[in-house]
This record gives sequence, structure tokens and C-alpha cells, in this order.
Amino acid sequence: MTNALRRIPVIGLVGGIGSGKSYLARQLREKHLIEIVEGDSAGHLVLHEASVKQSLRSLFGDGVFTRDGEVDRQKIGSLVFGQQTEQKAARQKLETIVHPKITEILTRQIAVARSRPEVEAVILDAALLLEAGWHELCDVIVYVDATFEQRLARVVQSRGWSREQLILREESQFPLERKRKEAQYVVENSGNQPAPLSQFEEIYSHILSRSQT
Repeated sequence: MTNALRRIPVIGLVGGIGSGKSYLARQLREKHLIEIVEGDSAGHLVLHEASVKQSLRSLFGDGVFTRDGEVDRQKIGSLVFGQQTEQKAARQKLETIVHPKITEILTRQIAVARSRPEVEAVILDAALLLEAGWHELCDVIVYVDATFEQRLARVVQSRGWSREQLILREESQFPLERKRKEAQYVVENSGNQPAPLSQFEEIYSHILSRSQT
């Protein structure tokens, strides 16, 4: 059966920062014919575009660029992450500039992945999947759950963040309760449930079976 005759499902992953979404996606890819499309990678590509750089320079000034003329994500982050009125306004302006471009990239990458005959499913792993409307590119949403302390330990180790940095970043996203409510499936990645990959595989099998009926 060719891809033209069958539905290649797009599975969107949501959850708190550090919940293990990307890790689970990579684990599943090792065992199944899956293509992963990453919102973060698309975001990096967008920041190299000349038109985006020009818009960001007009919005934030030269101070958010490195000596090499590239966008300094950390400096922009300090301006847009937080609950102050100025930060919220800056974040909205930033999203107006970059989100349409990211949407174009994600849409194109999903289409390319779906065109490959060996691909069974596509996983869209994007931090702002719901906030940016990228869930509309998906057929189903899976929520990955983990406790705050577990997620904090992960981002401290992998990103060098502090508790305050994690809280600031999460305050710019939808509440976890809303993310979970938007999902059709939940993977418990808190360590007191069956192996998360086994849960994800069971969900994956169910999604595949539904897509081919």
C-alpha cells in the first residue's frame, strides 16, 4: 500500500518542559518507521533568514545579535520570557514575526516525511504546539506527564537552568492542565508507572490501527 492510498498520521507531542517528549520520540523512532519533525530546529532555521533578522533588529535593536551577526537566542529570551507587561508585549511581537515562518517550515517538512514510502507516522515535537496553532497540523495529540521536580532535575542537568528559569519559561506557555485536556492520549513519565516507552508504543499502535481503518 502506497502513501498516496493510506493516511500517514501526524502525532503531536505536548507536556511540560523537561517532561521527556523529545527523548521518548527518539526512543520510539529506534523501533518504528517514524519521522520526527522538530519545532526547535525549525525555529533555529528561521532565525537565519535575512528578513527575520531585519525584523528582529528593528524590534529589539543591535543588542540581540552576536558579533557574527547571528541572533542571540539567550538575549532575546531574557526580553520575552516573564510576566512583566513589557515582556509579554515583546513575546507577542516576536511570535508574530517567527511563528508564520516556522509554520511554513513545519508544514513542508511534514509533507516531505509523509511522501516517503517507508514512513509509518510523523511525530511533531514542538514546545509551543498548542500555543502557536501547530496542533492543526496533527491528527492526534499525546501528552507526556512528569512531576515538576523530575522535570526540574532534567533541565538542570541538560540545560543548566535554575528553578526560576523553568518557571519563567512555563509561564509563557499554556497551563499543563490545559495541555493535558487537549490531548487524546497520555504517557506517564513520572517513574511510578509502567515503562513510558511501552505506554507510548501501545498508544502508537492504536493510532496506526485507527489511521488505516
